[in-house]
Amino acid sequence: MGYQNNSFNDNNQQTDIGAVIRDGREILLQAFNWESHKHDWWRNLESKVPDIAKSGFTSAWLPPSTHSFSPEGYLPQNLYSLNSAYGSEQLLKALLQKMKQQKVRAMADIVINHRIGTTQGHGGRYNRYDGIPLSWDERAVTSCTGGLGNRSTGDNFHGVPNIDHTQDFVRKDIIKWLQWLRSVGFQDFRFDFARGYSAKYVKEYIEGAKPLFSVGEYWDSCNYHDHGLDYNQDSHRQRIVNWIDGTGQLSAAFDFTTKGILQEAVKGQFWRLRDPQGKPPGVMGWWPSRTVTFIDNHDTGSTQAHWPFPSNHIMEGYAYILTHPGIPTVFYDHFYDWGDSIHDQIVKLMGVRRRKDIHSRSPIRILEARPNLYSAIIGEKVCMKIGDGSWCPDGREWTLATCGHRYAVWEK
Repeated sequence: MGYQNNSFNDNNQQTDIGAVIRDGREILLQAFNWESHKHDWWRNLESKVPDIAKSGFTSAWLPPSTHSFSPEGYLPQNLYSLNSAYGSEQLLKALLQKMKQQKVRAMADIVINHRIGTTQGHGGRYNRYDGIPLSWDERAVTSCTGGLGNRSTGDNFHGVPNIDHTQDFVRKDIIKWLQWLRSVGFQDFRFDFARGYSAKYVKEYIEGAKPLFSVGEYWDSCNYHDHGLDYNQDSHRQRIVNWIDGTGQLSAAFDFTTKGILQEAVKGQFWRLRDPQGKPPGVMGWWPSRTVTFIDNHDTGSTQAHWPFPSNHIMEGYAYILTHPGIPTVFYDHFYDWGDSIHDQIVKLMGVRRRKDIHSRSPIRILEARPNLYSAIIGEKVCMKIGDGSWCPDGREWTLATCGHRYAVWEK
């Protein structure tokens, strides 16, 4: 299930970064939140690039960098304009240059499910894109959202024109635009609202633009009943796995299953962290090399707080994802806004991961999963526990590497 090598023929990349990707040794930073557009963002991030690099992040996911109807960037209009609420094209290019010098890859947020029209067309709706580069007529908009295209191949993003990816001219233009983003200096892609169109188009876009690494936001609801979150989330993780398969296995996916389970587990239900087969219960337990783990993002946390991780348990969450298989993501707020102590604890956990060479495919043995305690050995080199149950590993070969409130990590 290894990544296809055709995604790595990027001549101006050092081979060491190529090796990082194939081995699953990425650690991602989500480098923004929902309010970032208010804070001269490109300039703010540029000042943090040395710390981002020194901390060990391989890739930083930037907010959508093209002109948008909404300041956050998720209602794009003129896709070829790099002047956004986050800053000017000039400031963005300075940031990308700084990231390249420090060997932190830039991940572009790819919003291609929906796009705000510039002029009224069929039915009096804003479903035409006139007067800007990448001009399309109503055929580019799905019939279910007021255009003259075909029906959507996914779920609708309501209230705005949704793009019809079945149209050859649309796909050709999108690939050209993605290649342009690569030429500007973006190396990785994050596909927004991946439920909105068929995964086979993501495959085509990755093959066309050849990002070094891609991850899709395939987010739907976990399985809940009256008593709360179900123990068994197999159908939820299967839907994410199906999406990854649909991309020809070229894209990873965010592990919403692990997030949903982990944030219930830390409240004293750690038994949830072992599935009936004895594996981690999220997508991580089935397909770790294609799994991007996280605790919160700009939707679930930040000021939107649609589905937030319990704030007094986030270090237990990071102790879990930063020691476990999969590709972990750290959220900007936790890293830079929650105080130096949290920042430094996360850096220490990342240090253990790198020092002991834990990667996306590292084997894991779960030792305990009971209400107040979870413990596991990863790659036979790292051992960890979370919860308020007291526990430590057998054997003198283990030394304490780092610890904090309700978590501890040992190394051999």
